[in-house]
Amino acid sequence: MNINDIHQHIRQNSLDATNEFKRLFHGRGGVYENWRHLTIDSIDNIISVALYFQEDSEEELLSMLQDFTQESHQHDTLVVQKRYMKGAPSEVLIGEVPQDLYIIENEMKLKLNLLSNKNNYYFPDMKNGRTFVRENAKEKHVLNLFSYTCAFSVAAKFGEAKSVVNIDMSKGALKVGMANHSLNKLDPRGVSFLPYNILKSFSNIKRKGPYDLIIIDPPTFQRGSFEATKDYEKIIMKLPQIASENSTLLACLNSPELESSFLINLIQKHAPSFKFSHRLKNLSEFESIDEEKSLKNLVFVKKS
Repeated sequence: MNINDIHQHIRQNSLDATNEFKRLFHGRGGVYENWRHLTIDSIDNIISVALYFQEDSEEELLSMLQDFTQESHQHDTLVVQKRYMKGAPSEVLIGEVPQDLYIIENEMKLKLNLLSNKNNYYFPDMKNGRTFVRENAKEKHVLNLFSYTCAFSVAAKFGEAKSVVNIDMSKGALKVGMANHSLNKLDPRGVSFLPYNILKSFSNIKRKGPYDLIIIDPPTFQRGSFEATKDYEKIIMKLPQIASENSTLLACLNSPELESSFLINLIQKHAPSFKFSHRLKNLSEFESIDEEKSLKNLVFVKKS
């Protein structure tokens, strides 16, 4: 695939783009040879590009994207983030990014910061996970571990959850989570935003339980706070203490090195009352040449 092919690809994919988030090009899954470093997204009138490492073709690629944006009837802004550079700087090449930007997903509004030098508050590949939570949250007490900006919590409240407990070490992320709830005009009663170190705060987490729907969506590796290979099992070991009689668990893993069996085996060993139900399908626009290297959203159901 060359740059002209990418131009045709994103032009075709943008024909049915709406004001909702849409991935126009996904190189990270390895489907398109030599383009693993590139993603291109449509966010209403904005084209958002992420470059994960530098290639000789970068200048030609960005020139094509500027032409595409200027010729587009829908898009008038182009933002590029160079994630391979220190600080992962973002630059607006064309147009202007509004200060209070948000994306729309299934009628939910979620804040977005395209000029952040970190993550932009929103993980689009988790859409099916949020849909699952929304469809299974009614009248349930929900625990959202590693909640980040609380998109799962918003989905749970849209699904008429009775209560949601959001846990994350980052007070800044939780503050954005509160803003996400406010943005959607959700009733704040029954929603908690707790800046806990999850591995050190299970007595407090247990006190607010038991929980009918538990979400575990940790970073694969975050120095000093969580490493999936050694820390995931510490949380799984505690599940029987905080889960209700017929609790549902959504366990997430986004590591190309760890397969679904990593989580399935840990839960079978440390929380055998939870039985594996199924793996949620990933979005087709995030296609990968090896699904076991892509996002894994695994559903388990506790059997009494």
